[in-house]
Amino acid sequence: MNTAEHPALADGPVYLDYNATTPVDPRVVDAMSPYLTRYFGNPSSDHAYGAPPGDALDIARAQVGALIGADAGTIVFTGSGSEADQLAIRGVVLGADVRRPHVITQVTEHPAVLETCRSLERLHGVRVTYLPVDTDGVVDPSQLAAALTDDTVLVTVMAANNETGTLQPVPQIAHITHAHGALLHCDAAQAAGKIPVDVAELGADLLTVVGHKMYAPKGIAALHVGDGVRLEPVIYGGGQENGRRGGTENVALAAGLGTAARLAADELGDSDERIDALRDQLLMDLSQRLPGRVTANAAGAARLPNTLSVSVEGTRGHQLLAAVPEIAASTGSACHSGQHSPSPVLAAMGLEPTRALATIRLSLGRWSTPKDVDTAAALIARAAAVSR
Repeated sequence: MNTAEHPALADGPVYLDYNATTPVDPRVVDAMSPYLTRYFGNPSSDHAYGAPPGDALDIARAQVGALIGADAGTIVFTGSGSEADQLAIRGVVLGADVRRPHVITQVTEHPAVLETCRSLERLHGVRVTYLPVDTDGVVDPSQLAAALTDDTVLVTVMAANNETGTLQPVPQIAHITHAHGALLHCDAAQAAGKIPVDVAELGADLLTVVGHKMYAPKGIAALHVGDGVRLEPVIYGGGQENGRRGGTENVALAAGLGTAARLAADELGDSDERIDALRDQLLMDLSQRLPGRVTANAAGAARLPNTLSVSVEGTRGHQLLAAVPEIAASTGSACHSGQHSPSPVLAAMGLEPTRALATIRLSLGRWSTPKDVDTAAALIARAAAVSR
């Protein structure tokens, strides 16, 4: 575990928004540096300048694969998690030998998944079923079983929700999906690097990993594509990434993602326990400082160890956080033209609007400390006391 203070967080607000993005680990920067300076060659080139970048891609593929229990050859580098999700969903649908393919997802997916599904409905006549969730944000596998049809080619369900941390029963979903002859895609952007993720245990035919959610830079992600999965590319080109994603690879970013994956694999376990304890301490401190006013959302579900979604009675989340600029966190609302409405995730879970609008998301990470938790609880409680 890298316990030194991150230079980007020194003298700034307490950072509790790790689910939005993570600081780039300095060790990741060091691993990227040679491919921004000395080793500039095209990894597809056969001459001496292409060899080190090509080797770096191979190493990075193996590192990402090792994090998720996959072979290096199944890893396709992409420019973002949104692109990886689109490649998985659009790629399977357009590559399927079905006249009118059917896709199943669930209502609390990331917009990268939901908007891809909606575009397929709009542009290609694809049928999409959006499964509901319970009050903890969990999909009922029996509802998936009832929704499957002879034309279902893909089920796409995330591993962990970015707002609440809710973990979906992916292995059960995979078993039902495969028994029906369909493929399973799992967006593991929030899960990979925070909890153990293994494609075989999950039963995922396709799985998305995102760099900037696990201490690598933005602009790099990966899609695991299982053996025999047929995909239509999203980006056409010169056959890079085994023909699945055209364009010369960004070797420096791939090396960064690979190193981030290696560090995450090395630090899983001890890091989970430390962060889980900090999250629980944060909830306890808030509850003690604001008796009867703090409610944890999705508390009945298995959740990510770093994520705390809480509603603070008598407040509006966006106003509460605006009153404490010493804290960087997110709210449970969406803002459109200055008007705040409950987030689609919380609405789908059945939270009534007042409680949803009183929600804030506090997500911890590699550089979170007990002092951060103490400071955040005190500042939030003080602001909430004033706002009531």
